[in-house]
Amino acid sequence: MKRSELREHIFKILFGIEFRDGAEFSEQIGTYTEEMEGAGPQELEYVKTKTEKIKEKIPEIDELLNSHTTGWKTSRMNKVDLTILRLAVYEMKWDETVPVGVAINEAVELAKKYSSEEGPAFVNGVLAKLAD
Repeated sequence: MKRSELREHIFKILFGIEFRDGAEFSEQIGTYTEEMEGAGPQELEYVKTKTEKIKEKIPEIDELLNSHTTGWKTSRMNKVDLTILRLAVYEMKWDETVPVGVAINEAVELAKKYSSEEGPAFVNGVLAKLAD
């Protein structure tokens, strides 16, 4: 599986955080990864581990997002864009295996697929501020 496909699975799991109790999170990851077709053991472990690491950093990520956006605090953002931003910010700040430009590009691609018409530009704008 390509990294972009794995990233998309991570996005989908993280999106569910907004709608479920945090105590269910580990169970949710397990259930989701059991249903992932075409993924080997290393890919499943990658998705689980990275998703858990991102979840742990959400308060810190949200603080970064709130300090770099004007008029768009995380509480006002639509959940798709917020999830994409959380994933990208984690990759930009804490995942040394992902270059900043790749994190931004992949986030914009996710926004094109899952967000509104304005989503890609919004995601790109926010991440560009964080990349400086």
